[in-house]
Amino acid sequence: MKPIYEKTLTKSGMWSQVVGRGKTMRLTNVTGGANVGMLLYNADQLTERYNMPDTLKGQYVFYLTHPYCLHSDMGRIFASITADTAGWHDTVAGTTNAESILQQYGEKDYQDHGNDFHRNGRECFLIELGKWGLGVRDLLPNINWFSKVEADEEGKLHYSPESSEAGGYVDLRFEMNTLVVLNTCPHPFDPATTYPKTKVKLEVFETGTAPEVDPCRDSRPENQWALTNTEDYYKLRS
Repeated sequence: MKPIYEKTLTKSGMWSQVVGRGKTMRLTNVTGGANVGMLLYNADQLTERYNMPDTLKGQYVFYLTHPYCLHSDMGRIFASITADTAGWHDTVAGTTNAESILQQYGEKDYQDHGNDFHRNGRECFLIELGKWGLGVRDLLPNINWFSKVEADEEGKLHYSPESSEAGGYVDLRFEMNTLVVLNTCPHPFDPATTYPKTKVKLEVFETGTAPEVDPCRDSRPENQWALTNTEDYYKLRS
C-alpha cells in the first residue's frame, strides 16, 4: 500500500499534524536507538486528550503494544495499535527537560552550534503545541514509542536500551480525528553520554477504522465500549 504522506525526522525532530479518522500512521525506527515522544488531542475538541491512567487500567497493562488501544479522557479511543515489532513501549517515564539534558549531555546551545544544538522533549512539545493554541497547561503524560521501561519487584524503573532496534515499527490506526504532537528527543532514562542522532520515518496510509471483528476491539471489554462510544460520537457529528 502506498502512503499518502511521508516524513523523516532526524535527531531531535518535532512534528504536529491532524491525522484523520480511518488513517493509519506507521512509525519506523530507521537507525535504531530512537525514542518518539507523543501527545494526542481530539482535533475537533482540543480539551479531550490522551489519558494514560485510563489506557493502562482499562487494559490491565503497564506498557503498550498490539492489540492495545490509546484511550481519551472522555471514554473514547484515539488509536488502535494494529501492528508492532518492538513489543513494548513506555507509558510512564515522561520526557526530558532543559536541566536533565544539560546534566547528561553537556551544554550545546544554538548560538554556537546552530541546528545541531541539544533540544529537550518538554520544549519541543511546547513549540509544537503553540502552533495549535495550546501551552503548558495542556502538557500531559506522554507515550514513548520504541523505549522499554520495566519495573522490578521493588517498583524501581529500569530502561532497556537494546529494545530500540533498527527497522522496528509500530502502526497506529486512528479512530478519531486526532492532533498528533511528537518529537524524537532522547528518552529521559537513556544512559547514553553522547546525544543520540537517530532517524524515524513517519508514514500515513488510508485504511479505515476498526471493523466489527478486530483484535484491538476484542482484546478488552473496555476497548469494545470505548470504540462504541467513538463510533456513536461520529454518527451524531456526521
